[in-house]
Amino acid sequence: MKTVILRPLNDHVMVKTECSVLDTLLARKCEVSMACGGQGICSTCHVYVREGSESLTPPSERERRTLALLTGSKGNSRLACQARVIGEGLVVELPEGMFIESAHELKSLIGRRAEIPIRHPKDGRVLIEKDKIITKSRILELQDVNFNVLEARGKSTSL
Repeated sequence: MKTVILRPLNDHVMVKTECSVLDTLLARKCEVSMACGGQGICSTCHVYVREGSESLTPPSERERRTLALLTGSKGNSRLACQARVIGEGLVVELPEGMFIESAHELKSLIGRRAEIPIRHPKDGRVLIEKDKIITKSRILELQDVNFNVLEARGKSTSL
C-alpha cells in the first residue's frame, strides 16, 4: 500500500501499488470528467504532480502527446488515467474548475458569474475564468464542439 496526498483537499489516501491516480481520485469522489473513458486521449483527468513524480510510472508516448496539446500543461502535468502509483511521497493537485460536456449545460447560467473556472470538454483549457460573467458569445463558441468519445477512441492508436 502507498499513500497519495490530494491537494487542495489535503486528503491522505492509501492505495494499492500500481493503482492509477484516476482510481484514487474516483475513490474520493473527485469530479473527474474522463471523457475518453481512461484511454489517455482527452486530457480531462489532467493533474499536477507537486511532489514525488518518481513515485509514478513514466509517461507513455500517448500521454506525452496528449499533454502537448493541453494549453494548461506544465512540466509536472500528468494524466491521472495513465499514471500508476509505484512509490511513496506522491502529492497530486487537481486543477481548479469544472469541465462542461455541452454548451447546453451553461445556457441557464448566462449572465451569472462563474463560481469556479469552466474548462473546455476536449482539451481542458479554461473557457471562463472564475468570477467572470458567463456570456452568450462564449457559449456560442462551444456549439460547434462535437467531441465524440467513440471516434476519439478509434483514433487513439495514432497518438
